[in-house]
Amino acid sequence: MHKAVPADFEELPEGLGFTDILRPLYRRNEGVPAVGMFVQARHTNLLDICHGGVLMTLADIGASWAINATRGEVRAAPTLNLSFDFIAAAREGDWLQAQSDRVTLKKRVGFSSGVISSGERLICRYSGSFYLPDHAGFETNPDRLAVLQGVPPGSDKA
Repeated sequence: MHKAVPADFEELPEGLGFTDILRPLYRRNEGVPAVGMFVQARHTNLLDICHGGVLMTLADIGASWAINATRGEVRAAPTLNLSFDFIAAAREGDWLQAQSDRVTLKKRVGFSSGVISSGERLICRYSGSFYLPDHAGFETNPDRLAVLQGVPPGSDKA
């Protein structure tokens, strides 16, 4: 059905709430952090192209993943603002990759901008700001955070 997932990407586990709508979803941890997915029929709209909401969700995840990688820790980083420029359509079977080319961290806000591409084709540009809480109590679902950190849910290692 699909081409191969790039070798430097690993599949994100199930159990991340709304993020699971994009499953299977992949992330790259080494080098420049990125997230990727294949467009499936369920991700398309009435025009048989990838729905803008899917692209926006992928950009949101990719931008916050880049912030976490820059911070050196996986924590909740709620979106404050996210802007998009849709440039080209993506179709079923396309590999989409969200990759931030600029990340800036301030005391309580992280900024991330980048692109979603399909091979050499630019699909959209994004730019966002994310709240960086200074306390762990903000994260109310430790099992989801543990999944992202690669720790079994319910473990005391999260």
